[in-house]
Amino acid sequence: MTPAATTIFPVILPVSEADQRLSGRDKVKALSRLARSALMKSCEKSGLHLDSFPKNQKGVPLPVGGVHWSLTHKSDMVGGVAAALPVGMDLETIRPVSDALLAKVASEDEWKLVGGNRRNNFFRFWTAKEAVLKAVGKGMVGLSHCRVVAVVDDAHMTLTYDGTRWPVAHYWFGDHVAALAARHFSASWTRY
Repeated sequence: MTPAATTIFPVILPVSEADQRLSGRDKVKALSRLARSALMKSCEKSGLHLDSFPKNQKGVPLPVGGVHWSLTHKSDMVGGVAAALPVGMDLETIRPVSDALLAKVASEDEWKLVGGNRRNNFFRFWTAKEAVLKAVGKGMVGLSHCRVVAVVDDAHMTLTYDGTRWPVAHYWFGDHVAALAARHFSASWTRY
């Protein structure tokens, strides 16, 4: 019997033009602060509570009182999500990438799942894998253990990490794509 799906509420916020112009530590602080704001909005929507944001020595977010969380940020957008189960979120701006990076993100078998169309699907694969690696508490070092095994439609795919299946939901907006990974979930995306 399959467990009931949990609704998860990822939140995406725009970065102000003033914060986009910042650099160095000031920009990192501004993006982190805004991503935590997105996380708190996700908590509100899901009825969860976080009062701290602990990380382990490798910077991996640790659950607080059974609440798992994930943050993501780019120069112009940030995201945050909280859930009562392991969860990972990633966000990318779609842009040109090198052939070397195309080859690194997926195997030939994975590319065949999308008809070999690498340029259009690179960020879809990249964000899905990053979201799964965040959900399992690994960094990019775990990339070689993460595989796309099924492409359901433009917004859903399934990956495995060390043999465990991870459904991933995508959200497309403008020149961005966000991915959410968890087990047995449905996503209710909010973008401000």
